[in-house]
Amino acid sequence: DKNYSSLTNNISILTNQLINIKQDNYNFKNDQTDLLNRQYSITEDNLKQITEGLSNQQNLIEQKLYNTEQRIEGIKTSVVDNLNEIRRDNTEKLEKIRETVEEKLSDTLNKRLSESFSMISERLETVYKSLGEMQSLSTGVDDLRKMLSNVKSRGTWGELQLGMMLEQVLNKNQYEINVSVVPNSAEKVEFALCLPNNGEKVYLPIDSKFPQESYGRLIEAYNGNDEKTINNELKALNNSIKTEAKRISSKYIKPPYTTDFAIMYLPIEGLYAEVVKQLELMDVLHNQYRIIVAGPTTLLALLNSLQIGFKSIAIEQHSNEIMRLLVVIKNDFNNFSKLLELTQQRLHQASETIDSAFSKTKRIQRHLDNVESIEEYNS
Repeated sequence: DKNYSSLTNNISILTNQLINIKQDNYNFKNDQTDLLNRQYSITEDNLKQITEGLSNQQNLIEQKLYNTEQRIEGIKTSVVDNLNEIRRDNTEKLEKIRETVEEKLSDTLNKRLSESFSMISERLETVYKSLGEMQSLSTGVDDLRKMLSNVKSRGTWGELQLGMMLEQVLNKNQYEINVSVVPNSAEKVEFALCLPNNGEKVYLPIDSKFPQESYGRLIEAYNGNDEKTINNELKALNNSIKTEAKRISSKYIKPPYTTDFAIMYLPIEGLYAEVVKQLELMDVLHNQYRIIVAGPTTLLALLNSLQIGFKSIAIEQHSNEIMRLLVVIKNDFNNFSKLLELTQQRLHQASETIDSAFSKTKRIQRHLDNVESIEEYNS
């Protein structure tokens, strides 16, 4: 029975314990259920708040997106407008630049074309002028050829050259043209220099000669390098020169009206060189015919020497007058020297007078200073 009672007690105890455990489980379950309910309620509120917050954030974001889209649209519109404005401005500027460039290119092109046409015109004018000059030169050469082919024309050419040389170097009273060297004679020399001779005039005849045919054939012979032909043409030229020298000597050398010699002027240096190379010919011209041969350079030197001689003679002729003038100048200088000496003496006297006056002034000044000192002492 004790065991039964103990067992019953134990069972009762266990039953109570089970009841307690069950109650505890029930309470725990209720507590957990309440806790879960409370947690669920809190979570649902939070979810609502979160949902509302998210909704508000979404609305705010959508509003900001809308505002951003509007701003972007405005910026896009502004950018498009600005781009259009820039495009229009660039188009206008490019148009202006194009017009300016075209204008400048047109002006430059017109200027260059004008300059080119002007230059071309000037050059064409120069060409035309040169053609005219060449034509004139050709005409002149033809005229010269015609003149040289005519004996009288050749003589005229030599006379013109000789006359120009005389006119260039001498005074008009130092030579004469177409002179009758002998009074009342019909023979007239082309030119004659007027040389002074004890107050009278003596003529130096000058006649120009140009044996063009003989000289031309000699040049052709030289070009052909034919010694025999050269010698023959030299003889022909010598004979021509001798003939002209004889004529000049017989017609124009008439002392005492003229000098005892005359000048044969050869107007070409080459011709003159050929003549003076012939020593035998030159000896005949000097000794037999009393003729001096002169080319352009030689005659020019001779005329310059004569001009210097004329000046020396003029100085000699006027030497007495110069001496009288020097005597007058000397007398005037002596008078001027005496006048300077007298002026110096008077200046010296004036200087002494000024020195004396200065000394007297100093004495008077000292007296005045003494008077002033006395007045100061008395006061």
